[in-house]
This record gives sequence, structure tokens and C-alpha cells, in this order.
Amino acid sequence: MSRICELTGKGRQVGNNVSHANNKTKRVFLPNLQNVTLLSEKLDRAFKFRVSTHGLRSVEHNGGLDNWLLKTRDEKLSTRALKVKRELKKALNDSGAEAA
Repeated sequence: MSRICELTGKGRQVGNNVSHANNKTKRVFLPNLQNVTLLSEKLDRAFKFRVSTHGLRSVEHNGGLDNWLLKTRDEKLSTRALKVKRELKKALNDSGAEAA
């Protein structure tokens, strides 16, 4: 399983371990990924995602999963998140058509 956030696209970074003697060896910095269940208010459903803690804070800052998905570019989102985004857009269009 790849270590990539499903909502932000944040992945691993490569750097160096630097010893006291200034020896440098390659290392990998992994994102802090958590399995979370996020609620969609408009779809009235829960979705499970593997999200970095930074991504989780961003989702909360933007007012929830629905707002985050609508604001985020498709390139950053995973295939599962894109599926939810399409479902969300369809639900918004359907509710807009009923009101008109």
C-alpha cells in the first residue's frame, strides 16, 4: 500500500540522516497517515479515507469533506476521492434542478 494521502496527494520525501560526524545517508520521510471516516453532509453518508494529519486539518478548516472535495483539483485526489466528488457534484446538480 502506497504511503500517499488520498485527499492532498502528500507523499514521501527523500532526505539525509546527518550524523554528528557529518556523515550523510539517505532516508525517507513518510507522511503521518491515519485511517479516518469522514461524513458528507450533502450525501448523508460516511466515507473511509487514508489521510495525512495535515490533510485532515485542511478538510476541517475548509468546512468539511464536501467543501474540500469541491475546492480541490482532481490531480491531487485519489480515484476513491474522485468517485465521491463526482457523486457529490451529481447530487448538487440534482437538488438544483428540483429547486428550479
